[in-house]
Amino acid sequence: MAQVCDVCGKGPQFGNNISHAHNVSRRRWNVNLRPIRAKVKGATKRIRVCTSCLRSGKVAKA
Repeated sequence: MAQVCDVCGKGPQFGNNISHAHNVSRRRWNVNLRPIRAKVKGATKRIRVCTSCLRSGKVAKA
């Protein structure tokens, strides 16, 4: 699935843009993903990881 963190599974969230005149249109907030090379089960693999997982140390970079 696109726009999903491979570590925590965090995906996009959906909501509304609301203007000053209270016109409503749908929008989505995407996850801040970074493609990195990480060690997965002993092998080096390219995965897409959100920045909160990178900063918290949930991923071992290769």
